[in-house]
Amino acid sequence: MRFLFCSLVICTAAVWPAFAADRVKTANGILESTATPKDGVRIFKGVPFAQPPVGDLRWREPQPVKNWTGARNADQFGPRCMQRTSPGADYWFRSNGMSEDCLYLNVWTPAKSGNEKLPVLVYIFGGGFQNGDGSEPRYDGESMARHGIVAVSINYRTNIFGFFVHPELTKESPHHAAGNYGLLDQVAALQWVQKNSAAFGGDPRHVTVAGESAGSISVSALMASPLSRNLMAAAIGESGAAISSLPPQPLAEAEQNGVKFAAAAGVSTLAALRAMTAGQIQDAVAKVRGVRFSTAMDGYFLSKSLTEIFEAGEQARIPLLEGSNTQEQPARSVLGTGDPTPETLASAIRRFYGDKAGPVLKAYAASTTDEVYEAAAHLASARFISYGTWKWAELQMKTGGKPVYRYLYARPRPAYLGMPGESLPPAPGAGRGGAGEGGAQQAAPPRGASHSAEIQYAMGNLDLDTRYTWEPADYEVSKAMQAYFVNFIKTFNPNGSGLPNWPAYRADDGYQRMRIDVKSRAESEADRERYLALEGATTAR
Repeated sequence: MRFLFCSLVICTAAVWPAFAADRVKTANGILESTATPKDGVRIFKGVPFAQPPVGDLRWREPQPVKNWTGARNADQFGPRCMQRTSPGADYWFRSNGMSEDCLYLNVWTPAKSGNEKLPVLVYIFGGGFQNGDGSEPRYDGESMARHGIVAVSINYRTNIFGFFVHPELTKESPHHAAGNYGLLDQVAALQWVQKNSAAFGGDPRHVTVAGESAGSISVSALMASPLSRNLMAAAIGESGAAISSLPPQPLAEAEQNGVKFAAAAGVSTLAALRAMTAGQIQDAVAKVRGVRFSTAMDGYFLSKSLTEIFEAGEQARIPLLEGSNTQEQPARSVLGTGDPTPETLASAIRRFYGDKAGPVLKAYAASTTDEVYEAAAHLASARFISYGTWKWAELQMKTGGKPVYRYLYARPRPAYLGMPGESLPPAPGAGRGGAGEGGAQQAAPPRGASHSAEIQYAMGNLDLDTRYTWEPADYEVSKAMQAYFVNFIKTFNPNGSGLPNWPAYRADDGYQRMRIDVKSRAESEADRERYLALEGATTAR
Protein backbone atom coordinates (compact mmCIF):
# COMPACT_ATOMS: atom_id res chain seq x y z
CA MET A 1 0.00 0.00 0.00
CA ARG A 2 1.45 3.40 -1.03
CA PHE A 3 1.00 6.69 0.84
CA LEU A 4 2.27 10.16 -0.21
CA PHE A 5 3.90 12.27 2.47
CA CYS A 6 4.20 15.91 1.35
CA SER A 7 5.98 18.92 2.77
CA LEU A 8 6.13 22.42 1.37
CA VAL A 9 9.05 21.34 -0.77
CA ILE A 10 8.76 17.69 -1.78
CA CYS A 11 6.50 14.67 -1.79
CA THR A 12 7.93 11.22 -1.05
CA ALA A 13 6.37 7.78 -1.45
CA ALA A 14 6.50 5.28 1.42
CA VAL A 15 5.79 1.58 0.88
CA TRP A 16 4.14 -0.41 3.72
CA PRO A 17 4.65 -4.13 2.94
CA ALA A 18 1.61 -6.37 3.35
CA PHE A 19 2.03 -9.80 4.95
CA ALA A 20 3.50 -12.18 2.37
CA ALA A 21 2.09 -15.70 2.13
CA ASP A 22 4.53 -18.36 3.29
CA ARG A 23 5.45 -20.77 0.52
CA VAL A 24 7.23 -24.12 0.61
CA LYS A 25 8.12 -26.18 -2.45
CA THR A 26 7.38 -29.88 -1.96
CA ALA A 27 8.01 -32.78 -4.31
CA ASN A 28 4.47 -32.40 -5.70
CA GLY A 29 4.09 -28.65 -5.84
CA ILE A 30 4.08 -25.41 -3.89
CA LEU A 31 2.21 -25.10 -0.59
CA GLU A 32 1.05 -21.69 0.57
CA SER A 33 0.02 -20.69 4.07
CA THR A 34 -1.32 -17.28 4.96
CA ALA A 35 -1.27 -17.99 8.71
CA THR A 36 0.86 -15.48 10.55
CA PRO A 37 3.70 -17.34 12.30
CA LYS A 38 3.16 -17.54 16.07
CA ASP A 39 6.33 -17.50 18.16
CA GLY A 40 8.17 -18.19 14.93
CA VAL A 41 6.18 -21.35 14.17
CA ARG A 42 4.92 -21.73 10.59
CA ILE A 43 1.88 -23.91 10.01
CA PHE A 44 0.81 -25.86 6.92
CA LYS A 45 -2.48 -27.75 7.20
CA GLY A 46 -4.32 -30.17 4.96
CA VAL A 47 -1.30 -31.29 2.96
CA PRO A 48 -2.11 -34.29 0.71
CA PHE A 49 0.25 -37.26 1.03
CA ALA A 50 -1.72 -39.68 -1.17
CA GLN A 51 -4.47 -39.60 -3.75
CA PRO A 52 -8.05 -39.55 -2.41
CA PRO A 53 -8.95 -43.23 -1.75
CA VAL A 54 -12.34 -42.97 -3.43
CA GLY A 55 -14.14 -44.84 -6.18
CA ASP A 56 -11.95 -47.62 -7.53
CA LEU A 57 -9.24 -46.64 -5.00
CA ARG A 58 -11.46 -47.55 -2.05
CA TRP A 59 -9.81 -50.50 -0.28
CA ARG A 60 -6.56 -50.19 -2.18
CA GLU A 61 -3.17 -49.22 -0.84
CA PRO A 62 -2.61 -45.45 -1.03
CA GLN A 63 -1.49 -44.13 -4.39
CA PRO A 64 1.12 -41.36 -4.87
CA VAL A 65 -0.07 -37.77 -4.84
CA LYS A 66 -0.50 -36.21 -8.26
CA ASN A 67 1.50 -33.05 -8.87
CA TRP A 68 -0.33 -29.73 -8.91
CA THR A 69 0.40 -26.44 -10.59
CA GLY A 70 0.43 -23.07 -8.92
CA ALA A 71 0.29 -22.68 -5.14
CA ARG A 72 -1.96 -24.94 -3.07
CA ASN A 73 -3.55 -23.33 -0.02
CA ALA A 74 -2.56 -24.98 3.29
CA ASP A 75 -4.59 -22.92 5.77
CA GLN A 76 -7.21 -25.48 6.80
CA PHE A 77 -7.20 -28.99 8.24
CA GLY A 78 -8.36 -31.58 5.72
CA PRO A 79 -11.46 -33.69 6.30
CA ARG A 80 -11.30 -36.46 8.88
CA CYS A 81 -11.71 -40.00 7.60
CA MET A 82 -15.11 -41.71 7.67
CA GLN A 83 -16.14 -42.70 11.20
CA ARG A 84 -18.91 -42.59 13.75
CA THR A 85 -18.33 -41.39 17.29
CA SER A 86 -20.59 -41.98 20.28
CA PRO A 87 -21.99 -39.09 22.34
CA GLY A 88 -19.58 -38.28 25.15
CA ALA A 89 -16.60 -39.85 23.42
CA ASP A 90 -13.25 -38.21 24.05
CA TYR A 91 -12.76 -36.62 20.62
CA TRP A 92 -12.61 -32.99 19.64
CA PHE A 93 -12.14 -32.39 15.94
CA ARG A 94 -11.02 -29.26 14.11
CA SER A 95 -11.17 -30.97 10.71
CA ASN A 96 -12.95 -29.63 7.65
CA GLY A 97 -15.85 -32.09 7.80
CA MET A 98 -15.66 -35.82 7.13
CA SER A 99 -14.96 -37.62 3.87
CA GLU A 100 -13.33 -40.63 2.27
CA ASP A 101 -11.02 -38.03 0.74
CA CYS A 102 -9.04 -37.67 3.95
CA LEU A 103 -5.38 -38.54 3.40
CA TYR A 104 -3.88 -35.27 4.59
CA LEU A 105 -1.24 -34.28 7.12
CA ASN A 106 -0.28 -31.12 8.98
CA VAL A 107 3.14 -29.58 9.57
CA TRP A 108 4.31 -27.17 12.28
CA THR A 109 7.88 -25.92 11.83
CA PRO A 110 10.06 -23.37 13.64
CA ALA A 111 12.61 -23.39 10.81
CA LYS A 112 13.11 -20.19 8.85
CA SER A 113 14.51 -22.08 5.86
CA GLY A 114 14.93 -25.56 4.49
CA ASN A 115 18.54 -25.81 5.62
CA GLU A 116 18.20 -26.27 9.38
CA LYS A 117 17.95 -30.08 9.64
CA LEU A 118 15.76 -30.11 12.74
CA PRO A 119 14.49 -33.33 14.32
CA VAL A 120 11.07 -34.45 13.08
CA LEU A 121 8.15 -35.85 15.08
CA VAL A 122 5.36 -37.75 13.30
CA TYR A 123 2.36 -38.32 15.59
CA ILE A 124 -0.29 -41.01 14.94
CA PHE A 125 -3.70 -40.59 16.55
CA GLY A 126 -5.50 -43.26 18.56
CA GLY A 127 -9.08 -44.49 18.55
CA GLY A 128 -9.06 -48.28 18.32
CA PHE A 129 -8.60 -48.09 14.52
CA GLN A 130 -12.23 -46.95 14.46
CA ASN A 131 -12.08 -43.19 15.07
CA GLY A 132 -9.77 -40.22 15.44
CA ASP A 133 -8.17 -37.44 13.43
CA GLY A 134 -4.89 -35.56 13.17
CA SER A 135 -6.67 -32.25 13.74
CA GLU A 136 -7.51 -32.92 17.40
CA PRO A 137 -6.10 -30.17 19.66
CA ARG A 138 -4.25 -32.60 21.91
CA TYR A 139 -2.09 -33.68 18.92
CA ASP A 140 -1.37 -30.10 17.86
CA GLY A 141 2.30 -29.67 16.97
CA GLU A 142 2.82 -25.98 17.70
CA SER A 143 4.14 -26.47 21.23
CA MET A 144 6.61 -29.12 20.06
CA ALA A 145 7.70 -26.82 17.23
CA ARG A 146 8.44 -24.04 19.74
CA HIS A 147 10.95 -26.47 21.23
CA GLY A 148 12.85 -26.78 17.95
CA ILE A 149 11.06 -29.76 16.37
CA VAL A 150 9.28 -30.11 13.03
CA ALA A 151 5.99 -31.70 14.13
CA VAL A 152 3.67 -33.61 11.82
CA SER A 153 0.20 -35.04 12.53
CA ILE A 154 -1.34 -37.43 10.02
CA ASN A 155 -4.66 -38.95 9.03
CA TYR A 156 -5.25 -42.57 8.09
CA ARG A 157 -8.30 -44.59 7.13
CA THR A 158 -10.14 -46.27 10.01
CA ASN A 159 -12.84 -48.92 10.58
CA ILE A 160 -14.19 -50.65 7.47
CA PHE A 161 -12.65 -48.04 5.16
CA GLY A 162 -9.17 -48.73 6.50
CA PHE A 163 -9.28 -52.41 7.43
CA PHE A 164 -11.80 -54.26 5.25
CA VAL A 165 -10.70 -57.71 4.07
CA HIS A 166 -12.47 -59.78 1.41
CA PRO A 167 -11.34 -62.68 -0.83
CA GLU A 168 -11.82 -60.51 -3.93
CA LEU A 169 -9.53 -57.86 -2.46
CA THR A 170 -6.86 -60.48 -1.81
CA LYS A 171 -7.24 -61.77 -5.36
CA GLU A 172 -6.95 -58.37 -7.04
CA SER A 173 -3.96 -57.26 -4.96
CA PRO A 174 -0.54 -57.52 -6.65
CA HIS A 175 0.76 -58.58 -3.22
CA HIS A 176 -2.05 -61.13 -2.64
CA ALA A 177 -2.88 -59.14 0.48
CA ALA A 178 -5.92 -57.32 1.80
CA GLY A 179 -6.73 -55.00 4.66
CA ASN A 180 -4.32 -52.81 6.64
CA TYR A 181 -5.03 -49.87 4.34
CA GLY A 182 -4.91 -47.58 7.36
CA LEU A 183 -1.44 -48.86 8.23
CA LEU A 184 -0.36 -48.49 4.61
CA ASP A 185 -1.60 -44.89 4.79
CA GLN A 186 0.79 -44.39 7.68
CA VAL A 187 3.63 -45.85 5.61
CA ALA A 188 2.76 -43.44 2.79
CA ALA A 189 2.84 -40.53 5.25
CA LEU A 190 6.28 -41.59 6.49
CA GLN A 191 7.50 -41.84 2.89
CA TRP A 192 6.16 -38.32 2.31
CA VAL A 193 8.11 -37.14 5.35
CA GLN A 194 11.28 -38.71 3.97
CA LYS A 195 10.81 -36.85 0.68
CA ASN A 196 9.57 -33.51 1.97
CA SER A 197 10.52 -32.80 5.58
CA ALA A 198 13.77 -31.12 4.53
CA ALA A 199 11.73 -28.45 2.72
CA PHE A 200 10.27 -27.51 6.10
CA GLY A 201 13.68 -27.46 7.80
CA GLY A 202 13.51 -31.05 9.04
CA ASP A 203 16.06 -33.84 8.90
CA PRO A 204 14.63 -36.98 7.23
CA ARG A 205 17.35 -39.03 8.93
CA HIS A 206 16.13 -37.92 12.35
CA VAL A 207 12.45 -38.89 12.40
CA THR A 208 10.71 -40.09 15.56
CA VAL A 209 7.36 -41.80 15.08
CA ALA A 210 4.99 -41.54 18.05
CA GLY A 211 1.40 -42.45 18.86
CA GLU A 212 -1.08 -43.29 21.59
CA SER A 213 -3.38 -46.32 21.91
CA ALA A 214 -4.12 -47.41 18.32
CA GLY A 215 -1.42 -44.92 17.37
CA SER A 216 1.02 -46.68 19.68
CA ILE A 217 -0.12 -50.06 18.37
CA SER A 218 0.62 -48.66 14.93
CA VAL A 219 4.11 -47.54 15.96
CA SER A 220 4.96 -51.05 17.14
CA ALA A 221 3.65 -52.50 13.87
CA LEU A 222 5.55 -49.92 11.79
CA MET A 223 8.73 -50.95 13.61
CA ALA A 224 8.04 -54.56 12.65
CA SER A 225 6.95 -54.17 9.03
CA PRO A 226 9.56 -54.42 6.27
CA LEU A 227 7.69 -51.61 4.51
CA SER A 228 8.36 -49.04 7.23
CA ARG A 229 11.06 -50.14 9.66
CA ASN A 230 13.70 -48.14 7.76
CA LEU A 231 11.65 -44.94 7.73
CA MET A 232 12.29 -43.92 11.35
CA ALA A 233 15.19 -43.23 13.67
CA ALA A 234 13.35 -43.57 16.99
CA ALA A 235 9.90 -44.44 18.34
CA ILE A 236 7.56 -43.37 21.14
CA GLY A 237 4.65 -45.56 22.21
CA GLU A 238 1.95 -44.42 24.63
CA SER A 239 -0.24 -47.30 25.82
CA GLY A 240 -0.41 -50.00 23.20
CA ALA A 241 1.44 -52.58 21.12
CA ALA A 242 0.19 -54.98 18.46
CA ILE A 243 1.35 -57.91 20.58
CA SER A 244 -1.79 -58.43 22.61
CA SER A 245 -3.74 -55.22 21.97
CA LEU A 246 -5.68 -55.53 18.71
CA PRO A 247 -3.22 -58.11 17.34
CA PRO A 248 -3.42 -58.76 13.59
CA GLN A 249 -6.16 -61.22 12.69
CA PRO A 250 -5.32 -64.20 10.43
CA LEU A 251 -6.06 -63.27 6.82
CA ALA A 252 -8.48 -66.15 6.21
CA GLU A 253 -10.47 -65.23 9.30
CA ALA A 254 -10.58 -61.58 8.28
CA GLU A 255 -11.75 -62.60 4.80
CA GLN A 256 -14.67 -64.47 6.28
CA ASN A 257 -15.64 -61.40 8.27
CA GLY A 258 -15.64 -59.50 5.00
CA VAL A 259 -17.84 -62.10 3.33
CA LYS A 260 -20.22 -61.93 6.28
CA PHE A 261 -20.43 -58.17 5.98
CA ALA A 262 -21.03 -58.27 2.21
CA ALA A 263 -23.84 -60.79 2.66
CA ALA A 264 -25.46 -58.66 5.37
CA ALA A 265 -25.13 -55.61 3.13
CA GLY A 266 -26.98 -57.48 0.38
CA VAL A 267 -24.22 -57.29 -2.21
CA SER A 268 -22.28 -60.12 -3.81
CA THR A 269 -19.34 -58.47 -5.55
CA LEU A 270 -16.51 -56.12 -4.72
CA ALA A 271 -17.63 -53.83 -7.52
CA ALA A 272 -21.03 -53.49 -5.89
CA LEU A 273 -19.42 -52.67 -2.55
CA ARG A 274 -17.30 -49.98 -4.18
CA ALA A 275 -20.40 -48.59 -5.85
CA MET A 276 -22.06 -47.97 -2.49
CA THR A 277 -21.77 -44.51 -0.98
CA ALA A 278 -19.70 -44.03 2.16
CA GLY A 279 -22.91 -43.42 4.10
CA GLN A 280 -24.44 -46.64 2.80
CA ILE A 281 -21.33 -48.53 3.87
CA GLN A 282 -21.55 -47.05 7.36
CA ASP A 283 -25.25 -47.85 7.64
CA ALA A 284 -24.58 -51.45 6.61
CA VAL A 285 -21.79 -51.79 9.18
CA ALA A 286 -24.13 -50.58 11.92
CA LYS A 287 -26.53 -53.43 11.16
CA VAL A 288 -23.94 -56.23 11.28
CA ARG A 289 -23.22 -57.63 14.71
CA GLY A 290 -20.05 -59.39 15.75
CA VAL A 291 -17.83 -57.92 13.00
CA ARG A 292 -15.08 -55.45 13.83
CA PHE A 293 -12.62 -54.22 11.24
CA SER A 294 -9.03 -54.03 12.42
CA THR A 295 -5.53 -55.14 11.47
CA ALA A 296 -4.80 -58.38 9.62
CA MET A 297 -1.84 -60.68 9.06
CA ASP A 298 -1.88 -59.84 5.37
CA GLY A 299 1.45 -61.29 4.25
CA TYR A 300 2.55 -57.91 2.91
CA PHE A 301 2.62 -55.31 5.67
CA LEU A 302 3.05 -58.15 8.18
CA SER A 303 3.89 -61.79 7.49
CA LYS A 304 4.68 -62.83 11.06
CA SER A 305 3.48 -61.86 14.52
CA LEU A 306 5.23 -58.98 16.25
CA THR A 307 6.54 -61.35 18.91
CA GLU A 308 8.19 -63.50 16.24
CA ILE A 309 9.65 -60.47 14.46
CA PHE A 310 11.00 -58.84 17.62
CA GLU A 311 12.34 -62.10 19.04
CA ALA A 312 14.30 -62.58 15.81
CA GLY A 313 15.62 -59.01 15.95
CA GLU A 314 14.08 -58.22 12.56
CA GLN A 315 12.36 -55.03 13.73
CA ALA A 316 13.67 -51.49 13.52
CA ARG A 317 16.70 -51.50 15.81
CA ILE A 318 16.15 -48.01 17.17
CA PRO A 319 15.77 -46.24 20.53
CA LEU A 320 12.31 -46.65 22.04
CA LEU A 321 10.48 -44.65 24.72
CA GLU A 322 7.20 -46.23 25.81
CA GLY A 323 4.89 -46.85 28.72
CA SER A 324 1.34 -46.93 30.00
CA ASN A 325 -0.94 -45.31 32.58
CA THR A 326 -1.86 -46.39 36.09
CA GLN A 327 -5.54 -46.95 35.30
CA GLU A 328 -5.95 -47.78 31.63
CA GLN A 329 -9.20 -49.44 32.63
CA PRO A 330 -11.12 -49.18 35.91
CA ALA A 331 -11.29 -51.95 38.48
CA ARG A 332 -14.96 -52.56 37.70
CA SER A 333 -13.93 -53.95 34.32
CA VAL A 334 -12.72 -56.97 36.31
CA LEU A 335 -14.93 -56.87 39.40
CA GLY A 336 -18.18 -56.20 37.57
CA THR A 337 -20.98 -55.28 39.94
CA GLY A 338 -19.70 -57.55 42.72
CA ASP A 339 -18.45 -56.33 46.06
CA PRO A 340 -14.74 -55.34 46.03
CA THR A 341 -13.66 -58.40 47.99
CA PRO A 342 -10.74 -60.83 47.54
CA GLU A 343 -13.30 -63.50 46.65
CA THR A 344 -14.79 -61.42 43.84
CA LEU A 345 -11.33 -60.74 42.42
CA ALA A 346 -10.28 -64.38 42.66
CA SER A 347 -13.50 -65.51 41.00
CA ALA A 348 -12.88 -63.17 38.07
CA ILE A 349 -9.30 -64.42 37.65
CA ARG A 350 -10.46 -68.05 37.61
CA ARG A 351 -13.07 -67.15 35.03
CA PHE A 352 -10.43 -65.50 32.83
CA TYR A 353 -7.70 -68.13 33.11
CA GLY A 354 -9.33 -71.42 34.14
CA ASP A 355 -6.91 -74.10 35.29
CA LYS A 356 -3.96 -71.78 34.52
CA ALA A 357 -5.10 -69.19 37.04
CA GLY A 358 -2.79 -70.23 39.89
CA PRO A 359 0.19 -67.92 39.17
CA VAL A 360 -2.17 -65.02 38.38
CA LEU A 361 -4.03 -65.49 41.67
CA LYS A 362 -0.71 -65.35 43.48
CA ALA A 363 0.57 -62.30 41.58
CA TYR A 364 -2.68 -60.39 42.16
CA ALA A 365 -3.29 -61.47 45.76
CA ALA A 366 -5.20 -58.86 47.78
CA SER A 367 -6.73 -58.77 51.25
CA THR A 368 -8.09 -55.24 51.86
CA THR A 369 -10.62 -53.28 49.84
CA ASP A 370 -7.96 -50.86 48.63
CA GLU A 371 -5.70 -53.74 47.61
CA VAL A 372 -8.56 -55.35 45.71
CA TYR A 373 -9.27 -52.14 43.82
CA GLU A 374 -5.58 -51.67 42.99
CA ALA A 375 -5.09 -55.27 41.86
CA ALA A 376 -8.32 -55.29 39.83
CA ALA A 377 -7.48 -51.99 38.13
CA HIS A 378 -4.02 -53.28 37.26
CA LEU A 379 -5.40 -56.54 35.91
CA ALA A 380 -8.05 -54.69 33.88
CA SER A 381 -5.40 -52.36 32.50
CA ALA A 382 -3.02 -55.21 31.71
CA ARG A 383 -5.67 -57.24 29.92
CA PHE A 384 -6.74 -54.17 27.97
CA ILE A 385 -3.43 -52.68 26.88
CA SER A 386 -0.59 -52.39 29.41
CA TYR A 387 0.62 -56.02 29.26
CA GLY A 388 1.30 -55.75 25.53
CA THR A 389 3.03 -52.40 26.08
CA TRP A 390 5.30 -54.01 28.69
CA LYS A 391 6.05 -56.96 26.40
CA TRP A 392 7.04 -54.58 23.61
CA ALA A 393 9.63 -52.98 25.88
CA GLU A 394 10.93 -56.39 26.96
CA LEU A 395 11.41 -57.59 23.40
CA GLN A 396 13.01 -54.37 22.16
CA MET A 397 15.31 -54.36 25.19
CA LYS A 398 16.52 -57.88 24.34
CA THR A 399 16.96 -57.61 20.58
CA GLY A 400 16.70 -53.95 19.56
CA GLY A 401 20.31 -53.07 20.19
CA LYS A 402 19.46 -49.54 21.36
CA PRO A 403 18.23 -48.08 24.67
CA VAL A 404 14.63 -48.54 25.79
CA TYR A 405 13.08 -46.02 28.19
CA ARG A 406 9.92 -47.09 29.97
CA TYR A 407 7.45 -44.95 31.94
CA LEU A 408 4.37 -45.29 34.15
CA TYR A 409 2.12 -42.24 33.92
CA ALA A 410 0.24 -41.54 37.16
CA ARG A 411 -1.32 -38.03 37.06
CA PRO A 412 -5.15 -38.17 36.74
CA ARG A 413 -6.80 -35.50 34.67
CA PRO A 414 -8.75 -32.91 36.72
CA ALA A 415 -12.48 -32.24 36.64
CA TYR A 416 -14.18 -32.41 33.26
CA LEU A 417 -15.98 -29.23 32.22
CA GLY A 418 -17.48 -30.54 28.98
CA MET A 419 -17.09 -29.61 25.35
CA PRO A 420 -17.47 -25.93 24.42
CA GLY A 421 -21.22 -25.33 24.50
CA GLU A 422 -21.93 -28.63 26.24
CA SER A 423 -24.22 -28.11 29.23
CA LEU A 424 -23.53 -31.36 31.04
CA PRO A 425 -20.53 -33.69 31.24
CA PRO A 426 -20.83 -37.22 29.85
CA ALA A 427 -22.47 -39.85 31.99
CA PRO A 428 -20.19 -41.75 34.37
CA GLY A 429 -18.02 -44.11 32.40
CA ALA A 430 -18.85 -42.52 29.06
CA GLY A 431 -16.00 -42.44 26.61
CA ARG A 432 -14.26 -44.53 24.06
CA GLY A 433 -15.22 -48.13 24.43
CA GLY A 434 -13.53 -51.36 23.44
CA ALA A 435 -9.94 -50.89 22.41
CA GLY A 436 -10.35 -47.24 21.61
CA GLU A 437 -9.39 -44.34 23.82
CA GLY A 438 -10.50 -44.56 27.42
CA GLY A 439 -12.80 -41.86 27.60
CA ALA A 440 -13.97 -38.60 28.94
CA GLN A 441 -13.53 -37.93 32.63
CA GLN A 442 -15.84 -39.99 34.85
CA ALA A 443 -18.10 -38.30 37.40
CA ALA A 444 -16.28 -39.95 40.31
CA PRO A 445 -12.61 -39.04 40.80
CA PRO A 446 -10.42 -41.71 39.20
CA ARG A 447 -8.02 -43.78 41.27
CA GLY A 448 -5.32 -43.33 38.65
CA ALA A 449 -4.47 -41.92 35.26
CA SER A 450 -7.01 -43.17 32.75
CA HIS A 451 -6.35 -44.27 29.18
CA SER A 452 -5.28 -41.33 26.95
CA ALA A 453 -4.92 -38.98 29.95
CA GLU A 454 -1.26 -38.19 29.23
CA ILE A 455 -1.49 -36.94 25.64
CA GLN A 456 -2.08 -33.24 26.34
CA TYR A 457 0.69 -33.28 28.95
CA ALA A 458 3.26 -34.96 26.71
CA MET A 459 2.53 -32.69 23.73
CA GLY A 460 2.37 -29.51 25.83
CA ASN A 461 -1.24 -28.81 24.85
CA LEU A 462 -3.12 -28.26 28.11
CA ASP A 463 -4.11 -24.73 27.09
CA LEU A 464 -5.63 -25.98 23.84
CA ASP A 465 -8.00 -28.31 25.70
CA THR A 466 -10.49 -26.19 27.60
CA ARG A 467 -12.60 -29.17 28.66
CA TYR A 468 -10.67 -29.62 31.91
CA THR A 469 -9.94 -27.47 34.97
CA TRP A 470 -6.16 -27.60 34.72
CA GLU A 471 -4.33 -26.77 37.92
CA PRO A 472 -0.78 -25.46 38.47
CA ALA A 473 0.38 -29.01 39.23
CA ASP A 474 -0.89 -30.15 35.83
CA TYR A 475 1.30 -27.57 34.12
CA GLU A 476 4.31 -28.75 36.12
CA VAL A 477 3.67 -32.36 35.10
CA SER A 478 3.25 -31.30 31.48
CA LYS A 479 6.43 -29.23 31.56
CA ALA A 480 8.44 -32.23 32.77
CA MET A 481 6.82 -34.83 30.54
CA GLN A 482 7.13 -32.72 27.42
CA ALA A 483 10.75 -32.00 28.28
CA TYR A 484 11.45 -35.73 28.47
CA PHE A 485 9.76 -36.25 25.10
CA VAL A 486 11.55 -33.29 23.50
CA ASN A 487 14.92 -34.51 24.74
CA PHE A 488 14.24 -37.98 23.40
CA ILE A 489 13.13 -36.67 20.01
CA LYS A 490 16.27 -34.54 19.77
CA THR A 491 18.92 -36.85 21.27
CA PHE A 492 17.22 -40.27 21.58
CA ASN A 493 17.67 -39.91 25.34
CA PRO A 494 14.97 -38.32 27.55
CA ASN A 495 17.38 -36.98 30.14
CA GLY A 496 18.27 -33.33 30.40
CA SER A 497 19.00 -30.46 32.74
CA GLY A 498 16.59 -29.98 35.62
CA LEU A 499 14.86 -33.35 35.26
CA PRO A 500 15.03 -36.42 37.51
CA ASN A 501 17.32 -39.00 35.94
CA TRP A 502 15.53 -41.54 33.75
CA PRO A 503 17.57 -44.76 33.51
CA ALA A 504 17.28 -47.04 30.51
CA TYR A 505 15.15 -50.15 31.00
CA ARG A 506 17.70 -52.93 31.61
CA ALA A 507 17.79 -56.29 33.34
CA ASP A 508 21.10 -55.49 35.05
CA ASP A 509 19.67 -52.31 36.59
CA GLY A 510 16.47 -53.63 38.12
CA TYR A 511 14.23 -52.85 35.14
CA GLN A 512 14.02 -49.15 36.01
CA ARG A 513 11.11 -47.08 34.73
CA MET A 514 10.16 -43.44 35.24
CA ARG A 515 7.00 -42.81 37.25
CA ILE A 516 5.67 -39.53 35.83
CA ASP A 517 3.63 -37.50 38.32
CA VAL A 518 3.83 -34.28 40.27
CA LYS A 519 7.06 -35.64 41.73
CA SER A 520 8.48 -37.88 39.02
CA ARG A 521 10.99 -40.51 40.03
CA ALA A 522 12.73 -43.59 38.71
CA GLU A 523 11.66 -46.89 40.25
CA SER A 524 11.97 -50.59 39.55
CA GLU A 525 9.22 -52.22 37.45
CA ALA A 526 7.04 -53.21 40.40
CA ASP A 527 4.55 -55.05 38.19
CA ARG A 528 7.00 -57.32 36.43
CA GLU A 529 5.93 -60.48 38.30
CA ARG A 530 2.32 -59.75 37.47
CA TYR A 531 3.11 -59.42 33.77
CA LEU A 532 5.16 -62.62 33.83
CA ALA A 533 2.25 -64.44 35.47
CA LEU A 534 -0.14 -63.17 32.81
CA GLU A 535 2.29 -64.16 30.08
CA GLY A 536 2.47 -67.70 31.41
CA ALA A 537 -1.29 -68.02 31.81
CA THR A 538 -1.96 -66.64 28.35
CA THR A 539 0.62 -68.64 26.39
CA ALA A 540 -0.27 -71.85 28.23
CA ARG A 541 -3.90 -71.73 27.13
